[in-house]
Amino acid sequence: MMADTFNTTAVRMNIAITAYLVAVAVFVPVCGWAADRFGAKKTFLLAIMLFCLSSLGCSMAPTLETFVLFRFIQGLAGAMMVPVGRIIMLKAVPREQLLKATAFLSVPALLGPMIGPPLGGFIVTFTSWHWIFLINIPMGMLGIFMVLKYIQEYKKENPPRLDWPGFILSGLAMASCVYGFESLAKNQGFINAYFLLAISFISGILYWFHAKRVANPIIDLSLLKIQSFAISIIAGNLCRFAVGSTPFLLALLLQIGFNYTPLSAGLITFAGALGALAMKFVAIPILKRFGFRSVLTVNAVITGLFIMACALFTLETPIWLITMTLLFGGFFRSLEFTSVNTLSFANIKPEKMSQASSFSATAQQVGISMGMGIATLSIDFSMRLNGSLTPSVQDIKSGFIVIGAASILSALWFYRLEKSAGAGMY
Repeated sequence: MMADTFNTTAVRMNIAITAYLVAVAVFVPVCGWAADRFGAKKTFLLAIMLFCLSSLGCSMAPTLETFVLFRFIQGLAGAMMVPVGRIIMLKAVPREQLLKATAFLSVPALLGPMIGPPLGGFIVTFTSWHWIFLINIPMGMLGIFMVLKYIQEYKKENPPRLDWPGFILSGLAMASCVYGFESLAKNQGFINAYFLLAISFISGILYWFHAKRVANPIIDLSLLKIQSFAISIIAGNLCRFAVGSTPFLLALLLQIGFNYTPLSAGLITFAGALGALAMKFVAIPILKRFGFRSVLTVNAVITGLFIMACALFTLETPIWLITMTLLFGGFFRSLEFTSVNTLSFANIKPEKMSQASSFSATAQQVGISMGMGIATLSIDFSMRLNGSLTPSVQDIKSGFIVIGAASILSALWFYRLEKSAGAGMY
């Protein structure tokens, strides 16, 4: 429908998705500095207003080029909202309440990929694609009202200047990384994708040398000296491979492999969102009983096994069994992400919270993009082995095996945590 409106092809419409993701990747690192420089509340409000205006612009765009421009602006606003919102939470919530707050904050990030496809399909089926963007406006207005009423301002007294060289290098590294893995995920040419990933790698190395020489780098790599933060970034990203790739693989398996309709597939995968929602009621008792190290280590294996279990689905598998597998998989995956996101800030000093939030959000973007790319590479490799030109059910299942294995592998890092890691966070 959108392609018809702009008189273009569905393939060309992908540039709008890429524009959003690239904008998020480029501007996420700067959100911590912006919150310190202009105030977290003010930055958060501006981000919500900009998101609403760009959503309106998307719905009224007369051409594809204009639509892509507004999607880029929307991505810029989106890049600011989540990390700055987390900064506000970290500054407002007492340490002993942080786990409870993080559990609620993590749920939307897990629900989005699950709810988005069926909701989008419903909107497009019964109204028009314009309402995919117009629905953001009343939600944004409610958000603005809530921020003005309940959130106080948090601003650093003497914020440093923006690290422009670091911003350019990190932006180039992130944009190339996201665009490269997007190219892999959409089969837009492996040579082009590998070239972009090479640029990302080189830019990242240059940034690493730059960050060692400046006092206030835009992404503070010295935070990796904190064990709990470093492990939550490295091992957490292995788990985050599943965030974007699991809904993607499930859609391929159910729609292409099993010939389900998009709506039917969306309703089945919605079970994962229900599992994620149920987790927030039991996360605190579980972590109180077993501690962060034990929960993260064991749960990483359980999460990986549930992802791998999706590779066992066949046309004869009862829908109730698929639904229950996704329900419990969503529960354990949500528990893992909530625990990781809380542990990230366990030993961060208050004056470093903004930098840690930016770093964590940047790493999450990389992890999600890598997950999509690795899942696609797994499918492509399986296709090459089988000599097929289109992905078969077995090819798609290889993606579940690889992504599940990555989650299980993360347990090796989580086991290295101190037994007392995260104590006092609940």
